[in-house]
Amino acid sequence: MSRVLVAGGGTVGLSTALFLACHGVPALVVERADGPSAHPRATGLGFRTLEFFRQAGIADAVEAVAVRRTATLGKISAPTLVAADLPDTPPATPNSPNLAASRHSPSVLRGTCPQDRLDSVLLTAARERGATVEYATTLVSVEQDDTGVTAVLDGPGGRRTERVDYLVAADGGRSEVRSALGIGTTGPGALGQPLLNILFRADLTPYTKGHHFANCTITTPDAPGMLVTVDAEKDWIFHTELGDEPVEAFPPARCAALIRTAVGVPDLPVEVLSVLPWRVRGLLADRFRAGRVFLAGDAAHAVPPLGAFGANTGIADAHNLAWKLAAVLDGTAGPALLDTYEAERRPVAALALDQALRRLKDPRLHWEQSPEAAAARAAAGVVNAPIVHLGYRYDSAAVLGARPGLPSTEDVVLDGTPGSRVPHAWLADGLSTVDLIGRRLTLLTGPGHHWPRTGDFDVHVVEDEDWLRATGIADGGAVLVRPDHFIAWRGQPAEFAGVVARVLAR
Repeated sequence: MSRVLVAGGGTVGLSTALFLACHGVPALVVERADGPSAHPRATGLGFRTLEFFRQAGIADAVEAVAVRRTATLGKISAPTLVAADLPDTPPATPNSPNLAASRHSPSVLRGTCPQDRLDSVLLTAARERGATVEYATTLVSVEQDDTGVTAVLDGPGGRRTERVDYLVAADGGRSEVRSALGIGTTGPGALGQPLLNILFRADLTPYTKGHHFANCTITTPDAPGMLVTVDAEKDWIFHTELGDEPVEAFPPARCAALIRTAVGVPDLPVEVLSVLPWRVRGLLADRFRAGRVFLAGDAAHAVPPLGAFGANTGIADAHNLAWKLAAVLDGTAGPALLDTYEAERRPVAALALDQALRRLKDPRLHWEQSPEAAAARAAAGVVNAPIVHLGYRYDSAAVLGARPGLPSTEDVVLDGTPGSRVPHAWLADGLSTVDLIGRRLTLLTGPGHHWPRTGDFDVHVVEDEDWLRATGIADGGAVLVRPDHFIAWRGQPAEFAGVVARVLAR
């Protein structure tokens, strides 16, 4: 029997099911669509997200479906793609993958991973590990009491009732579960005009001339919009304004004509694969929890796409919540541990939303890396993207001795402070210190240090003296790290009594 019901089978819903399964908790995912979405949607995975996948054992599978990029021009603009002022020959040496994260993380994705490709990996892995995923199934109603949640589902087999311990609502920015719970939202809401997202297949390599760009703004008045690469060869997205017309007014033939105009090739062979209406939104749920129901992903926070914060923040929600639900369900932790989900994740979501909105006002603050751009970012209150992905800190009852707030707006600071992600360092066996963290609390200490060993937590000895000093435990101390890689406590053996029980709300 499933212990947790997940409403929504998108990236966040599937991630929730996978992470729960990794903790031995069977989940039932219900998705109203007939199957996985064909649309790539988000393509940028942050290195924190890749750490989750590394822990779940799917990092290689994600890497296998990623799109490898050779050279990049970033953002460009032109009347049409053909009219873009691109050099006739690509660079002699392709750009290297962005390895800037390697100083802070063991995980780097060499390219991008469109969301449809990622979801295929998540779906397979979740099912292999024991999750059940049902498509064409609608969550009709939900009732909860002190002992569980009763959900009425309507699917291919008819209407049925499921009884579970908890419900995770990952049903998108217009979450019906959130509305049914009466949870309000703050934020600007809908931003800009309704847009049309056209996924198409066409060989554009004669016009890109071997170059790669993240996106190309098309300025011709006959087909204004943006060309976005999916694989930089044959699969592309064209964003254009939908206006007041319904999506039905854009059949494949009209979409193909728009694309030909945007590219600047009247006889271009175009295959329209899918058409999706959408709109940029910015909102934050007032609460992330109502009793036994938790909001995650866009249901909790809809974040504009600039910065790639939205999906990554949602996946981090799932990772944070999964270990806590598992610990409460198996009796390791007290129910109050679940209160820390909102306490920790809502401020992070608020940061992601704030930073995306600031970038939306002036996108160059995100793209440019010049000293002038750094000064402009500081003046506009924009922090570097890696901080939003990784450099935030938790302040909750599951962190003892927390120091809230961002210690830097320019660089990620991982110094062993409780509430921050455990610092990364490569070990002699080829593992990272981050890899030492499994399904339970983990105590990391130095050689010759004597700590109690009980069934409540694992113990690993780290011999890297630089890491011990950087973490603040070179003097015989230790850090207690949670299953989500965040430090719950730092201190000396004499101070350790009762720490595990306090972190787990027992």
